[in-house]
Amino acid sequence: MSVFHTGFYVSALILLNIILSVRIILLRRRHKVGIGTGKNLELSLAIRAHANLVEHAPLALILIACVELSLDEKLWVNILGLTLIVARFLHAWGISHRAGTSIGRFAGTFLTFSVGLTGAVIIALQGLGLLR
Repeated sequence: MSVFHTGFYVSALILLNIILSVRIILLRRRHKVGIGTGKNLELSLAIRAHANLVEHAPLALILIACVELSLDEKLWVNILGLTLIVARFLHAWGISHRAGTSIGRFAGTFLTFSVGLTGAVIIALQGLGLLR
């Protein structure tokens, strides 16, 4: 069975990080804003989409790496990793297009939290010897 490993998910999220960063650079040039947001909503949303990825992805990736290192079966690594990729793309898309609530933002947040909770439970059960 071919499986991805944590490095694959790190790579995918780095690509998303680059895409979101380039978007900010292009918006800064278009709106002539060197630092901050210049009170521009589009730039504010782009900055938050990028910042939210940077706030949430690293801990989730560390957790996925812990799951990979603690279990022989890589199924959970792939479930958590693929869910995290979908979650972060949905969240970035949702927050980039609307300042208020959106289905993308809600789904992305829910799925990101689900990855964290599921991974934490897996590691806790494995640490207690209840999961191999």
